[in-house]
Amino acid sequence: MPEPGSAEFNQSVDRRNDLVVSDLGVTEVVSALARRVRQAEVTPEAARRVQHALVVGLDDGVYQRVELTPGVHHRQAEHFLSSLTETPLRAADALHLALATSARAASLASFDRRLSAAARAVGLATYPARVGSPP
Repeated sequence: MPEPGSAEFNQSVDRRNDLVVSDLGVTEVVSALARRVRQAEVTPEAARRVQHALVVGLDDGVYQRVELTPGVHHRQAEHFLSSLTETPLRAADALHLALATSARAASLASFDRRLSAAARAVGLATYPARVGSPP
């Protein structure tokens, strides 16, 4: 689905074999799709196609799945929430960082300014390199 920056993002990840998608990320995509359907920005069929493509990509190994492990990821998220005092994080953002670092990701893709700043603070490269618009 076209979004600002999506063409460049899709081009940057095309044919890569090291993409990691967390269960939390899948849930957030489904949530965003449902919101766009409710707001009549996309049709239910278009939302189903996007969700299906994501699930097929995970099932076919196009993306590496990182499952949320409550004991491990919640402790790491709590660590990020309490230690990244210069970057206000939401709980879900801290979980995204915990999942990325546990998967030993080198970078994190996010168009959220705060999450991107926190990712850089823990040593992850970000895409896009800088996010200008507020979340």
